[in-house]
Amino acid sequence: MMQSSLSRRTLLGLTAGGVLASVAGCGGGARPTGQAGAGGAPPADGATWWSLSGTSNEKVHKDAFTRYNGLSDKLGTVQTTFFANDAYKQKLRTALGAGQAPTMIYGWGGGSMRTWAQDGQVEDLTPWLDQNADFKNKFTETLWEAATTPDGKIYAIPVNGTQPIVLFYNKKIFADAGARPPTTWDELMALVEVFKGKGIAPFALAGQSRWTSMMWLEYLLDRVGGPEVFRNIFDKRPDAWLDDAVVQAAQRAQELVRAEAFPKGFASMAADSNTDVALLWTGKAAMMLQGGWTYGVMKQSGGDFVSGGNLGFTSFPTIPGGKGKLDALVGNPSNYISIYAKHSEQQRQIAKDSLIRGLWAEQTIDDWIATGVVPGFKGVESKFTGTPDEPYLKFLYDSLNSASSFTQSWDQALDPTAAEALLVNIEELFLLKITPQEFAQKMNAVKV
Repeated sequence: MMQSSLSRRTLLGLTAGGVLASVAGCGGGARPTGQAGAGGAPPADGATWWSLSGTSNEKVHKDAFTRYNGLSDKLGTVQTTFFANDAYKQKLRTALGAGQAPTMIYGWGGGSMRTWAQDGQVEDLTPWLDQNADFKNKFTETLWEAATTPDGKIYAIPVNGTQPIVLFYNKKIFADAGARPPTTWDELMALVEVFKGKGIAPFALAGQSRWTSMMWLEYLLDRVGGPEVFRNIFDKRPDAWLDDAVVQAAQRAQELVRAEAFPKGFASMAADSNTDVALLWTGKAAMMLQGGWTYGVMKQSGGDFVSGGNLGFTSFPTIPGGKGKLDALVGNPSNYISIYAKHSEQQRQIAKDSLIRGLWAEQTIDDWIATGVVPGFKGVESKFTGTPDEPYLKFLYDSLNSASSFTQSWDQALDPTAAEALLVNIEELFLLKITPQEFAQKMNAVKV
């Protein structure tokens, strides 16, 4: 899951003719692992799937479609092709513009999906999901938000696992300090002073990547104003960025910077190289706000940090007087698959059938769990019992199913122009180059 965590940024701003704004993708050229004909065009009795190579998802996807293709009653054959992330970005952009996209378009919902829907590039899946209500109802409800347009139509199906932003902490450092994980903002700020006094960075942050700083602002806005504030921004309501909660959240972010809550030189640290994660497992930082996918990084690269029981995880604290709830989540509800509207009815039916009986088959769910991923289906918690990752899997699953809201990562939810402007302004905010009020005004001035 670690590389997929990085590559989740790579589709930021993917539209038929728009500019791609890549934020923090892994490098590498194209490495297709299958053949899909010209562009993404499938044979008349088949469908095509493109997604990312070099991730833990690749094998799960490949195995799922291999099993589907082996069914005697399959509707047709699915051809899979996997690309390194930069190659995928370029390939999909070109294919959409040329009318040669794959039958199944892999992304993160939100702004890009909404653009595809507006342009008639992807199929409205609402009627099909109504006809397959048993399948739809297996998913946790919050996963559908990023797949739904403002008019209530659904244009994508969740795939992969849930990836909320998690507050991780080093249990050993906390035990040595006699400290407990914070549940309120005041407790969090008190811990900043405790760990600074011990020569330990309170929070790891790879600020050069920008979206890592965005995670802080996402939770701060939620805890100050509740999920409705960003919902208004997402819905493009007039002056939504000028909500006082935006300014207050930005003020809290700069409060952290001024309190030296982050390591010296955080603005030059990149998430691509796992600098922030390494600070946590080496004991140079006490806490880290990062995507749930980094659990896999720490498990694989952090020695016995995870297996030795030194990794803790908890919810982002509440803020006094704020409207946000402790159980509200931000992050990536899931990856999503949209169905290319320009392919034939038969090809699109094959794709949808393969999603139900291939990508979300029981064996595939087991495969996700074996990689340390929590699938978006209800009632899978019994499968966690006895696995090495049981505590973390249960934490994610319980968080997902008890969440009062799940706000999608802003750079994926917003339209491409707004998303890039957001990242630029967040960088300036954390470098103290602009005030909280200027941040709100600059974002409100973005025309999309």
